[in-house]
Amino acid sequence: MKNFIYLSIIGLLVSACGGGSDDPETPKNEAPTVPTLVAPTDNKLCVDNTVSFQWNASTDANNDAITYHIEVAKDNSFSQIAKTVDVATNNTPITLEKNTAYYWRIKATDSKGLSSISSSTFKLYTSGEAVVNHLPFAPELVEPSINIVLTTATATLQWQATDVDATDVLTYDVYFGTTNPPTAKVSENTSSTSYAITIEATKEYFWKVVVKDNKGGETIGQVWKFKTN
Repeated sequence: MKNFIYLSIIGLLVSACGGGSDDPETPKNEAPTVPTLVAPTDNKLCVDNTVSFQWNASTDANNDAITYHIEVAKDNSFSQIAKTVDVATNNTPITLEKNTAYYWRIKATDSKGLSSISSSTFKLYTSGEAVVNHLPFAPELVEPSINIVLTTATATLQWQATDVDATDVLTYDVYFGTTNPPTAKVSENTSSTSYAITIEATKEYFWKVVVKDNKGGETIGQVWKFKTN
């Protein structure tokens, strides 16, 4: 009988102390969605160098407040940052230099410090006074991906490039080799945006493209690389 009484008392104590919890779990914090760029549209020639940047607002599953970090750079690898701005709205004006190519992207951060990945990258060109020609935008990598390991005996180097002067004709010089930066010009004044080349095993290769228009303007691209096994 005593044992039964002791067990009953222990059971009551456990129940009173909350052996189970009815409190709902705190929801896991999630990053905001990635902003979608709206304006200026990609490849835009901006007549006014005070540019109005706009994007579609991100959403947050936790209903946290969102701020946006805008990066504007002079190169498409964002190593030459020209301006950065943090705002709570989905638009902001930024004054830039005239007659200059720019690349921009945005990421969203919630009030707990968790950020989305960066948006896609758009390009723009600010017009200068009495400018006859605008330089081409820096070439963009298509393939092979940076740091990929290839097992083939040949590689197809592929890129793309644009120019705000829609009537300009673009040609390309391709540099390729095992030194960084590559100095050997393997193709010159080609209109093609791809180049097939023979490669050797267990090497690291570097390559870049210089894009030129038919008015004497040229833009040197960044160095890309890949390996073979």
